Amino acid sequence: MNEQEMNSLTERVIACAIQVHKELGPGLLESTYASCLRYELLNRGIQVRRNVPVTILYRGVRLEEGYWIDLLVEEVLVLELKSVEKLHPVHAAQLLSYLRLSGLQLGLLINFNVSLLTHGIKRIINGWLAKE
Repeated sequence: MNEQEMNSLTERVIACAIQVHKELGPGLLESTYASCLRYELLNRGIQVRRNVPVTILYRGVRLEEGYWIDLLVEEVLVLELKSVEKLHPVHAAQLLSYLRLSGLQLGLLINFNVSLLTHGIKRIINGWLAKE
């Protein structure tokens, strides 16, 4: 997927997240937003998988550590959903870890516990892989 297609996909996903936020408002559990966002994406013809396991490949061995991608969109865009008072650096580090371990390039960190959803969205790029 080229950069223009990724940007278009990201815009469509953000539009879906905004729709969910408008319907539900802030203050619910993360799992509620994940279910509703998955529904909204599928309803718009966007492929999405929920709770996708992330494995660690270490010395040729796959290790299961209990990491799960909240939503994986079109097999290229990782969504990490939160419903917290404030995003912290550890949340971005979590998403970056998922990107590095999965080999994917782009993710969105979305905090639904805000009054205006655009204030709760951060785009994270896997720069570590981009330099290789």
